[in-house]
Formats: sequence, C-alpha cells, structure tokens
Amino acid sequence: MLVTAGRYSVRMPRIAVVPGSFDPVTLGHLDVIARAAGLFDELHVLVVHNPGKTALIPFADRVTLIKDSLAEAKVQGNVVVTSWSVGLLVDYCTEVGASVLIKGVRGQTDLVYETPMAIVNRDLAGVETVFLLPAPEHAHVSSSLVRQVNSLGGDVRPYVPGAVARFLRPSRP
Repeated sequence: MLVTAGRYSVRMPRIAVVPGSFDPVTLGHLDVIARAAGLFDELHVLVVHNPGKTALIPFADRVTLIKDSLAEAKVQGNVVVTSWSVGLLVDYCTEVGASVLIKGVRGQTDLVYETPMAIVNRDLAGVETVFLLPAPEHAHVSSSLVRQVNSLGGDVRPYVPGAVARFLRPSRP
C-alpha cells in the first residue's frame, strides 16, 4: 500500500491475519497459511477462542504447535503466530495494522458461514476478507474431523503436521 503525504510517498507493509481456533492445526490450514504468506509482507496467524467449541488442545499449546508445524514445513515469509482471546477480531487487526483477513474455505458451507462475518468486519473496521481454497487433497479435512478420528484411536497423520500427530499420539511410531 502506498501512502502519500505532500511530496513524500511511503510504502506501508501489507499485513493480513489468518484467524482460527486451530484445534488442531491441519495440513489444510498450513496450505492456506503458506500461500497467504507469499501474498503479504507480514502474516499474523492468530489463535482465537471459539466459545461455541470445547477445546481439545490448550490455547498455549496450539500456538506452539503452529510455530513447530510452520518450521517443519519450512513456510517462507514474515509469519507471526500469536493468540487473541478477548475482544473483536477487527480490534486485533487495527492494533497490528492489518487490513485483510484470510479465511480458508473448503466449500459452500464454509462460504455461507463466513460471508456475514466478512461483511460485518468490513463494516466495523474496513477490514476486507479474502477467501482461499485449500489444495484439493486437504479440502475434506477439518479440525473437528481430526478430533473425532483421534478420539476413536484412528491415525490422524495423513491430516495433520508431524508436530500435531506427535502431540496427539506421543506413543505412536
């Protein structure tokens, strides 16, 4: 973004936020994060509390697992991983100077759910939402599916980064 004041122009960094409960982070999440990191100067991966869900993984562990997963995947770019538990998402965006939210959408159901929030975020703070589709091989994976497979003793390794698989099933080879 180019900001002009009188004779001077300054290029401001393009900052975006990828919010989510990431309980747990999946390969689909990593795919969206990696592609978004290439589109913006700075990308904040923001672990947020979802009051409508009972968490499997403690908040702080989710932040650590995302950091570990990004490092293992060698995701390039200026990526900041942090959390936000109180207040509106657009308040965080304003605080860090982000003008864009990135949302991964797997299909029509996700789009229907995300659209009203995107409109309200734009109305509240002028924050736009960009929807990214995951790679086709990850389009069927959700955190809730991973939690269910894990709770029944199934192998979640095809759906999550190695750090998450080790966290969920530390005794599994």
